Amino acid sequence: MKALIAFEDGTVLTGRSFTGAGEAVGEIVFNTSMSGYQEILTDPSYTGQLVTMTYPLIGNYGVNPEDMESTAVHPRAFLMREYQDQPSNFRSTGTIADFLKTYNVLGVEGIDTRMLTRIIRNSGAMKVMVSTEDLDEASLVKRAQEWAGLEGRDMVARVSVARPYGWTAYGPAEGTGFPDIASKKYKVVAFDFGIKFNQLRILTEKGCSVQVVPATTTADEVLALEPDGVFLSNGPGDPAGVDGVVENIRKLLGKKPVFGICLGHQILGLAYGGTTYKLKFGHRGGNQPVKDLQTGRVEITSQNHGFCVDPDSLPDDVEVTHINLNDNSLEGMRHTLYPAFSVQYHPEHAPGPHDAMYLFDRFIQLMADNN
Repeated sequence: MKALIAFEDGTVLTGRSFTGAGEAVGEIVFNTSMSGYQEILTDPSYTGQLVTMTYPLIGNYGVNPEDMESTAVHPRAFLMREYQDQPSNFRSTGTIADFLKTYNVLGVEGIDTRMLTRIIRNSGAMKVMVSTEDLDEASLVKRAQEWAGLEGRDMVARVSVARPYGWTAYGPAEGTGFPDIASKKYKVVAFDFGIKFNQLRILTEKGCSVQVVPATTTADEVLALEPDGVFLSNGPGDPAGVDGVVENIRKLLGKKPVFGICLGHQILGLAYGGTTYKLKFGHRGGNQPVKDLQTGRVEITSQNHGFCVDPDSLPDDVEVTHINLNDNSLEGMRHTLYPAFSVQYHPEHAPGPHDAMYLFDRFIQLMADNN
């Protein structure tokens, strides 16, 4: 089925839908990972976006229940060069097409993804309309231009959990309180800004009992749970657009150890008094080089973000700890007075390299030192 991909700048590409009729509008981005497409699709950080995979063959190994990073698919459309509808893998329980159809997400193949990626790199992450129903190019371009975009909007409200839950060996368990507390050493409250399950899995494996709370949870409500530490998760969109969160995080500084990842890192930067800005086309993939300025070590990291903390806006008591070697953007920071640190990238991988797993151990040590 013919599909048109119309950019706000007037560019129009043609592809084929392999999921049937449909339309989608969003911010188009590209991901350079060669595998891990199911984890990418179920990452809430992609809410409001259309994801293009630069690796040409997608679907080779199918999908399975174990690789879910949330309970839904979050991109509005999934674009690729060639879709493989006959997966071969002993873990596979279905195809990408059926998976996307289950969540009403449009899948489009037959696109020159090298050209599309180059368009995004040159022009930036643009607003795009994809449709199999409206094949009038001028109409689609206009509809793309009229979409509100992501800047200044609270996308976290669309993905954050409505009610608290605890993380167990069997997954989420709704209710307030720390599960399996007798067998765990530390209690962690995790803010859900669009959390990935592997962050919870790793914290649990490291000896933490985790209570996940909505993004709107107040500092007083968190402190009433008497946690040993506070975790700030990843999430979608513009950190400056997230309503009512920054002030609550600011009130927690100095009270409990804090560890932030991705959007959590950006929100922590705002809580310090810094500012954020939008990157031209963002960092998304499993091969981003990051230098740890404290050790000199270079890590290959998994990343997914379109915004960044401005290092020049940070106060003197916040130290930059990591930088991106591709563009020197800020990738990590720590507070020199409070037990708080964060990174822009994804140390929990899923998908991606495991180079940065030590950061979870650093959080554990921070809780031990402040217990």
